Amino acid sequence: MASDPPNRTLKLKPAAPKPPADPRAPRRPPVRPPGPARARPLSSAQRPELPVQPAATATAPRAGDPGRAPRRDPAPPHTPAAPRDGTRLNKRLAALGLCSRREADEWIANGWVSVDGAVATMGQAVGPGARIEVLPAAQRAQGERVTILLHKPVGYVSGQPEDGHEAAVVLVNARTHWKDDRSPRRFSPAQLKGLAPAGRLDIDSTGLLVLTQDGRVARALIGEDSEVEKEYLVRVVWAPHGPKGPGVVEQDVQAVFPADRLARLRHGLSLDGQPLRPAGVDWLNPEQLRFVLTEGKKRQIRRMCEAVGLHVVGLKRVRIGRVALGQLPQGQWRYLLPGEAF
Repeated sequence: MASDPPNRTLKLKPAAPKPPADPRAPRRPPVRPPGPARARPLSSAQRPELPVQPAATATAPRAGDPGRAPRRDPAPPHTPAAPRDGTRLNKRLAALGLCSRREADEWIANGWVSVDGAVATMGQAVGPGARIEVLPAAQRAQGERVTILLHKPVGYVSGQPEDGHEAAVVLVNARTHWKDDRSPRRFSPAQLKGLAPAGRLDIDSTGLLVLTQDGRVARALIGEDSEVEKEYLVRVVWAPHGPKGPGVVEQDVQAVFPADRLARLRHGLSLDGQPLRPAGVDWLNPEQLRFVLTEGKKRQIRRMCEAVGLHVVGLKRVRIGRVALGQLPQGQWRYLLPGEAF
């Protein structure tokens, strides 16, 4: 509704005068204004019985008020119920080493998995004695997944691009495929779909980086229970007060490095409040150490060295498990061969 302009006064016309009442006219009863009709109370026989709906939770009546009905809380939003008995099927398939949980979900969604003769459903729980069957179609799909070994140069990040630096996966193309690769596979752009790094190699480091579509490989390398060794060659300088502080030694570092600190590198350090697993650390030459780790925290070797007065000036990963970098040129890649395993 539009409002009146400011500074304007509404003027109402006076009502017309009522004619004088005729004293001889009979008096009429007052007229009741319209409104809702008053309902008469029903007898106990007429009252309908309403069904009682159960509530998820209820609040007990307060003391001294036994007639008060319990307050019902609103029902929570629907969420998939966790299995009461057994283990989720995708977790069981992953534990059996058949695939990753994500791959298991894909298999189940495609109808490739059955439990006790019936097609499995998403989120299904299975008991320890369940008979689980996987169709050959799932195994064929898994056989098409690739694992790629890349010799990552310095300046590329392992995962998603960040701070203007490209991801190492951009180096995987037909042009950079190593000419001496003995795999029968041929490169296809479809092999880049879902290709992800299985382990870190920071931007300042070079060496072997594993990129895979296979969840089994990723679980073996970076799963919580992984014990796969990673071997590194690490060039260091002695810098007890930092790389720009006094007392930096670049030549014959082994001669000035205290033996007790080498022991701490092997066992006794903590990062992020957690003790590190024992590591294999030895001198290869007076300026270069060899590290063998079974874990991979962020910038772990560099931080370990800083904790004992060393500064890393070069780091190269040369082996993961039983797979070595070998003669693979920097910036090039090859396929994991059928007979190779980490």
